[in-house]
Amino acid sequence: MAADTPAFTGFRPEAIQFLADLTENNSRDWFQPRKGEYERLLKEPLAALCVGLDEAFRARDIPLEADPTRSPFRIYRDVRFSKDKSPYKTNVAASFPWAEGGGEDGPHGFGESGNPGGYFHMSPGEVYIGGGMWRPPTAKLAAFRAAVAEDTKAVRRLIDDPRFKQTFGAISGDKLTRVPAGFPKDHPEAELLKQKDLTFGRRLADDDVFSAGLPDLIADSFLVAVPVMRWLATL
Repeated sequence: MAADTPAFTGFRPEAIQFLADLTENNSRDWFQPRKGEYERLLKEPLAALCVGLDEAFRARDIPLEADPTRSPFRIYRDVRFSKDKSPYKTNVAASFPWAEGGGEDGPHGFGESGNPGGYFHMSPGEVYIGGGMWRPPTAKLAAFRAAVAEDTKAVRRLIDDPRFKQTFGAISGDKLTRVPAGFPKDHPEAELLKQKDLTFGRRLADDDVFSAGLPDLIADSFLVAVPVMRWLATL
């Protein structure tokens, strides 16, 4: 554990309330006097969660990385190209890049360079974890579609594994409106072929994030998804 990071003991209910209040008061004038409260309730516990998660990943031989400095997303929104000029995000989140097989990923992983990753999100009424590849590169998506078409049974064995389906359900994310060019319109795996994202996720309860056991819960969930993520990484 990082020497200057305390053990994760769970987020406090006040953390969720802070985000709810920020949603109603998304301005610098409101946030700046409460920045210390944000750091105590959200920023510091999120860093501690990442430290605990990295330990849990190592203990389970899960090839994801959680780093208290690099994994958390900043609270500040990039408003340069947005009509919405609200300065702050109303959630906290962190991502966990794939750490097997080398290669460079983007600043937050999660499929930016063709590798899978994991993700944690917490906002009022919406707590979830996810994994896979969000907006994968064109070559990676083409390889996925070729695998679906050429060896459907092997792909289905992975994504229809009972433990994976019970934990995460189906592969999800944005889709094309039509079957991509080069595949029959009536292909039996048309819905899989339409995928633009190769992601999966599960919702968590508020009580889960208030618990010191959250790192183990998240790590146990991602452990089930390692075969799917490893396959995506090697496409």
